[in-house]
Amino acid sequence: MTTKSNSSVLGGKASSSPLLSSPTRQRLVTKDGHCALRPPLCPTGSWRRASSRAWLLALQDLWGLLVGLRWRWVLLAFCASFLVHWLLFACLWYLLAHLNGDLAVQDHDAPPQGHVVCVKHITSFTAAFSFSLETQLTIGYGTMFPSGDCPSAIALLAVQMLLGLMLEAFITGAFVAKIARPQKRAGAIQFSPQAVVGQHQGQTCLMLRATNLLQRPLVDVKVSAVLYEEHEGQALHQTSLDFHLDQLGQQPCPFFIFPLTFYHPLDRRSPLYPALCEGISNHFELVVFLSALQEGTGDTCQKRTSYLRQEIQFDRRFVPALGLDSRGRYMVSTQHFDTAHSKEPLDKDCVVQINGDGSDRM
Repeated sequence: MTTKSNSSVLGGKASSSPLLSSPTRQRLVTKDGHCALRPPLCPTGSWRRASSRAWLLALQDLWGLLVGLRWRWVLLAFCASFLVHWLLFACLWYLLAHLNGDLAVQDHDAPPQGHVVCVKHITSFTAAFSFSLETQLTIGYGTMFPSGDCPSAIALLAVQMLLGLMLEAFITGAFVAKIARPQKRAGAIQFSPQAVVGQHQGQTCLMLRATNLLQRPLVDVKVSAVLYEEHEGQALHQTSLDFHLDQLGQQPCPFFIFPLTFYHPLDRRSPLYPALCEGISNHFELVVFLSALQEGTGDTCQKRTSYLRQEIQFDRRFVPALGLDSRGRYMVSTQHFDTAHSKEPLDKDCVVQINGDGSDRM
């Protein structure tokens, strides 16, 4: 199929301008991959009940909530959790000293006959807080210590140590999990801000490009997409789309180190054919998913983006992504997301065919 026939298939629309858009809709997924849906609206009477239920659900997934928070809130939760823990047991140690009568003893080194001091030198709440802090952090200055003849003090000491170890394990695990999250690696993956419709190997295709901003390669790269199309009654119909990479077909790309262009054939079997080639004006949003494995750890990371009708251009192609310098080394172009008219010829004098695109000498 030639470029001329491609223009006729696309309904004679302007080749250099994006598709005309229908009335503005809120997108489901933002360009950086975040969900843009709002929570359901609740009637005034049930707002409090819905709010309490939301808090209950969040507490049931406390681990996921903590790992998903921003670092500033994680640090605040870290400091607040230990401070609350110390204050709680400071109150309990002070209450124990009060109930045991230790606060009325003038000299804990020489208590009255028959009186057992549960914790030496707890004479105020400040001293109780200091003892709680020393117990949790196992500092052990030696001035304050529980008496072996006071079972209540030994039991409270054991409870504080057990709960303290659990708190430390939880907080430490959350820090490690947050640092090692694969989503951070996905932040180095970028999609082209616009998709293009043009010719690829004699076939009309929808094309998009992704790049890896870090020098650390990703392996087993797969790209899939879901088409959300508005039907009657504003219902969103979901249809899966396949993208392939050159002659790899549906096989994953084994190595992701330079910008890659992924293709979806726009034949009559494509769910996008009615919208892009026949001019049907239903609102749609194409959500694209890129999944890859980190070479060092094997962890899976995923990057998402979406394309609306007005973010797809006709009769365009991506400019060459790779070039050669004067020493014959490959270099990634800083303009690898730029597009050009599909009818513009490439420089055939020094072209390297990589991922279906010509790469000019730089």
